Amino acid sequence: MKKTIFSTIAFTFIFSTAVFSIELVTSETEKKIDALIEKMTLEEKIGQMTQRNARSGSEPFEGMIRDGKIGSILNEVNVEAVNRAQKIAVEESRLAIPLIVGRDVIHGFRTIFPIPLGLAATWNPQLVEEGSRIAALEARSVGVNWTFAPMMDIARDPRWGRIAEGYGEDPYLASRMAAAMVRGFQSDDLASPNALAACMKHFVGYGAAIGGRDYNTTYIPELLLRDIYLPPFKASVDAGAATLMTAFNDLNGVPATGNAFILRDILKGEWAFQGFVVSDWASVTQMVPHGYCADHKEAAEKAVVAGVDMEMETPSYADHIAELLDEGALTLEMIDDAVRRILRVKFALGLFDNPYTDTAHYPTLANEKHLAAAKEAAKQSVVLLKNDGHLLPLSKEMSVAVIGPLADAPQEQLGTWAFDGRAEESQTPLTALRDFLSPEKINYVQALPYSRAKETHDFDQAAQAAERSDVVLLFMGEEAILSGEAHCRANLDLPGAQEQLIKVIASAGKPIVLVVMAGRPLTMGNILEHIDALLYAFHPGSMGGPAVVDLLFGIDSPSGKLTVTFPKVVGQIPMYYNHKNTGRPPQASSWVHIDDIPLNAWQTSLGNESHYLDAGFTPQYPFGYGLSYTTFEYKDLQLSSPAIKMGEALTVSAVIRNSGAMRATEIVQLYCRDLAASITRPVRELKGFERITLEPGECRTVEFVLTTEDLAFPGPDMKMVAEPGAFHVWIAPSSEGGLMGEFSIAE
Repeated sequence: MKKTIFSTIAFTFIFSTAVFSIELVTSETEKKIDALIEKMTLEEKIGQMTQRNARSGSEPFEGMIRDGKIGSILNEVNVEAVNRAQKIAVEESRLAIPLIVGRDVIHGFRTIFPIPLGLAATWNPQLVEEGSRIAALEARSVGVNWTFAPMMDIARDPRWGRIAEGYGEDPYLASRMAAAMVRGFQSDDLASPNALAACMKHFVGYGAAIGGRDYNTTYIPELLLRDIYLPPFKASVDAGAATLMTAFNDLNGVPATGNAFILRDILKGEWAFQGFVVSDWASVTQMVPHGYCADHKEAAEKAVVAGVDMEMETPSYADHIAELLDEGALTLEMIDDAVRRILRVKFALGLFDNPYTDTAHYPTLANEKHLAAAKEAAKQSVVLLKNDGHLLPLSKEMSVAVIGPLADAPQEQLGTWAFDGRAEESQTPLTALRDFLSPEKINYVQALPYSRAKETHDFDQAAQAAERSDVVLLFMGEEAILSGEAHCRANLDLPGAQEQLIKVIASAGKPIVLVVMAGRPLTMGNILEHIDALLYAFHPGSMGGPAVVDLLFGIDSPSGKLTVTFPKVVGQIPMYYNHKNTGRPPQASSWVHIDDIPLNAWQTSLGNESHYLDAGFTPQYPFGYGLSYTTFEYKDLQLSSPAIKMGEALTVSAVIRNSGAMRATEIVQLYCRDLAASITRPVRELKGFERITLEPGECRTVEFVLTTEDLAFPGPDMKMVAEPGAFHVWIAPSSEGGLMGEFSIAE
């Protein structure tokens, strides 16, 4: 039996002091802030804690800025209007404090990159960082200096519309991607005119909303919170993120916007976060319908006490803080701390020295260089899920039927939260195909005007186009509006009459390639038998069309891999790879499908294990899965030692060989399992990954260094611990299979 011997780790995810790549706290800055706070009236302090949606040209709005009653505006992207607002703030207000200007720059500004769930499928943090650099450059050119991104909510339920905005179900991968996006937005100098202040969101547990319904309640034990949901935020704090946004959900009965445990104790206490906290839109006053506060006055009180430094849009701070101070419900120290944090970020952004935006200093929006980067990101984000008979890649000599509502839908392929992208700059698959192939080789029929449409009157025409062609390219999925905030779905099948269209086209007897553009995993069990190849492109952004065409015709091989489990049916949700084993884990050898159960079968004849009678226990496609146009052979797993001591490191390596005929990229993944611990551990946990590109026949040894700190987890006392005992380790192409080894941590 494994002894319960704990080794407390000074582990970066939870308990270390934050190490900022961006220095928010300097003695010089703090002196300037002290001097400003000394001069400020209470009304001006409350003004710094107030953010309002921009109302360009409104005299009352501009008057509030002039009077120091607004510290931040959001959603103004007209550079002249931004400069006008800044001029009022710094030249006409008493203390000349500049505004911080926010905008949702989620996956690009004008040049739109794949949705974050698609970006995560690249498993390429460097590419994500570069895309965020471009987004920052474009947003700063119109006066925006603060983005409400990255979103790093762990999501295990694809019904939740906002799964599109995050990085999937794994905390390690989400941590890597979120930190990369923070670095990309902020660069190494937040005062640079090309940098955006990042905003980590949503703190915390928002992705665990019950039933995948947005804004809903979450129940997350502290152990699970620290193990799964907090790590990406801690990684972003360590990367230097300047701000953080609270979540809409209540967490274990306390709304996140009024939750002092997560904001005061963990974020500002344990993690020593020095930036400021902003509420989500109206989330302060929404604590009233939550049933946590009786009125807006109490909501303002609880938000300030909890540690929310700035209120987004609603006026409860402006209306009630002064009265709450008079009553003793709030202290001046709380207000001054909030103002200090806001001013720190404004000083770090260099706004006191350079509040205005000169457009001459910035490149053209959506220029060729930016679009080329978006195309590369889109290409790396696409996941090949099926390729029967090696149908893909296609030959340029083939004639193609191009069918479906998303073949030529420039706005839809941009995806959710693409406010500043333009449809006319979005290049669709049909456009790219017409550039790539001669006109006589393309037979295009839209068949459905949009993804939810149910009209079938063009289906015969689509079938005839299929009959005239060598291969059928179906472009289907979800419109952009079907995912994102408040766009949750109970049924994850292809919407509208798309499944019916697939079956009609299949009757033509031609090979079918299905390209799905969507904001989430869809359930496709109803149609997989009718198609030969499946490319999952999520919503690929401005350059999705050319990227997909390059992959279809083998200019490049798909390299994306899933960062969220694809269930067979909605009834399997929640389904995620890093689950616990249970005392009766399922076995393939004993599961019997409901249709095959004999009549009058004995109760215990079906295995008595953890599975569904009608859907089994395996997903349609597992986390980390993705095919290529070549094949990769994994061999010769090596461990540097069969046992290591606490504080030591283990090197795990394997040889990866391109055993096919095409140059391609593989994402090699490292997983571990702690076989017996004081708190039960998942069946697998991702601990590392590496993208490698190999020529045909080429071999490469991939090495991972695994420390005992990497194997730590929150123990019964909520402190990070690594324990002695036995472990399994895999180097694998996905969360299923791979090469397995064993090692131990010695006592």
